Amino acid sequence: MKRPALRRTPGVRAPLLLTVPALLAVAFLMLPLVGILARTSWGELGDHLTAEATTEALRLSLVVSLWSLGLSLLFGVPLAWLLARVPFPGKAFVRSLVLLPMVLPPTVGGVALLLAFGRRGLLGPWLEDTFGVTLPFHTSGAVLAATFVAMPFLVISLEGALGGLRPRYEETAASLGASPVRVFLTVTLPMVAPGLIAGAALTWARALGEFGATITFAGNLPGTTQTLPLQVYLLLQDSPEAATSVSLLLLAIAMIVLIALRGRWTGTPGDHRDLASRAAAARPEDPADPTPLTEPPPALPHRSAPEPWPLHADVTGFTRLTLDAGPGTTIAVVGPNGAGKTTLLRALLGLTPRAHAALRLGDSDVTALPPHRRGVAWVPQDGALFPHLNALSNTAYGLRAHGVPRAEARREAQGWLDRLGVGHLAHRRPAQLSGGQAQRVALARALAARPRLLLLDEPLAALDQTTRARVRHTLRGHLADFGGVCLIVTHDPVEAVSLADRVLVLEDGRALQDEPPAEVTRHPRSPWVARMLGRNAWPGTATADGLALEGGGRLVVAEPLPAGTDALAVIAPEAVSVHRERPTGSPRNVWPGTVREITSGGSRLRLLITSAEAPDLVAEITPGAAAELGIADGSTVWTSVKATEATVVPL
Repeated sequence: MKRPALRRTPGVRAPLLLTVPALLAVAFLMLPLVGILARTSWGELGDHLTAEATTEALRLSLVVSLWSLGLSLLFGVPLAWLLARVPFPGKAFVRSLVLLPMVLPPTVGGVALLLAFGRRGLLGPWLEDTFGVTLPFHTSGAVLAATFVAMPFLVISLEGALGGLRPRYEETAASLGASPVRVFLTVTLPMVAPGLIAGAALTWARALGEFGATITFAGNLPGTTQTLPLQVYLLLQDSPEAATSVSLLLLAIAMIVLIALRGRWTGTPGDHRDLASRAAAARPEDPADPTPLTEPPPALPHRSAPEPWPLHADVTGFTRLTLDAGPGTTIAVVGPNGAGKTTLLRALLGLTPRAHAALRLGDSDVTALPPHRRGVAWVPQDGALFPHLNALSNTAYGLRAHGVPRAEARREAQGWLDRLGVGHLAHRRPAQLSGGQAQRVALARALAARPRLLLLDEPLAALDQTTRARVRHTLRGHLADFGGVCLIVTHDPVEAVSLADRVLVLEDGRALQDEPPAEVTRHPRSPWVARMLGRNAWPGTATADGLALEGGGRLVVAEPLPAGTDALAVIAPEAVSVHRERPTGSPRNVWPGTVREITSGGSRLRLLITSAEAPDLVAEITPGAAAELGIADGSTVWTSVKATEATVVPL
């Protein structure tokens, strides 16, 4: 992906107080390199580099550095993953141990290796007596010294890359049935490959140039431990010109490695991936894409009737509720931000310490099972498509994790993509998809994984209105044939009403309401839900004739609740009358106010009216009525609501 060019802000100049020291620092770093170039005997360079002692030292350096790189990958990659992903006591101490060889004088490192692995060291006698292995003054000792000094570069670089990779990709893979090892090999490593490659290159370059620890621990034996840096040390005494030529070779290798990396090792590859994902999410749907949402193609065999999977869950922690649902039930989970909706989904997945779910699916208690064995598929808000796989491979991922043969998995995945209207995009990567297309692929991937429980976190939020309606229709058809339970987190009342059999209303981690959509629409028990449905919602305490409002004022209703009951008054915007003069007649609720905002909602205008005598009120009037009344921002008006138009429900 082409990087955007950096642009200097016009008119901004670096202050002289900072520029001069910076230039001096560049000169300080540059002069030694210039010294090598200036003192190199270019005419004798070939002879110096092809001398037998130099070529032997170069061969040994390559052997030692490559073995060191292999050991660093073998042990350093798991260590970097542990530091980046697993909280454990003493983590700061372990990270300090990793960094220690980078700041420790190399000769001190060599002494430490002697005291640990030498013939009189802690492990040296045991290694020699048991295995006949003697590390000091042997090529294996040079490998050990180079690994000790170089491995931290790999660990630190890879840990930074893993830290920049958001865990949602690995969590989504686990929800599709992938074991932790499979997730690590097929998702984590490919996504942090730039960081891994950069760390490996730096590790190899550092191992190639290792000197102090090697000469202290392994000695300087020609053909055995005398690597290229040690050869430079010897040549300085007998042939300074040859030493300069060999130094130039090491300098060239180091510069080639750094130039090839182009500074990437200091960044996190996950950031670049996320930038691509955000760019894809911001890309609009293609209005010229006429592909309809189709039924399964004739070539794809229909599966037999799905096995029923009823749900029972006792959730404790931040989110506290008991959830029971029969097979084929779809539950819309709604509530304000921070209500515990996503925490509920993650608890059912077994992915959060904030809440714990005792979960039973059918006759199976899956509480103690890890996420990849629960049969719970999850679609996070952004879809979390794996950026290194195309749409078809993404969709087939769950099937392959469950052991389905590759050809069959790809055939079934193609069928699901066709159902969701994105079959023609099967070979595109996520960065090449619009936000809506990517979300449809994520839906296809979850449905294809054959889950027992399906969790959708705002699955249609990235779609435009037209595509949302089409995908909603198709999703409703597939959910009707789904043998398990589906939970959909949504802020869209249309989704809640059209897709769900029940609406679960959460607030502060507790269930306020769990009823059919029609009942929630008629009698919302949450101010947030009432406002989501476009209603005015005023909490208060019931009185003999109505409601004493929390913010001050009173509301008269036709059917009051018992006095002292905590209640919520719900008033439809179209039930609010707007006048320029104080109304006369039957209205029992009349308040003065000021128009603060006017928005258009289809063929009607919505007015936000504030008042010192009542909470903020939303009214709906026609454009003709607004023109007749001369309504504008800041207009002084009177509002009225009939007692029969206000509904109160107990909280």
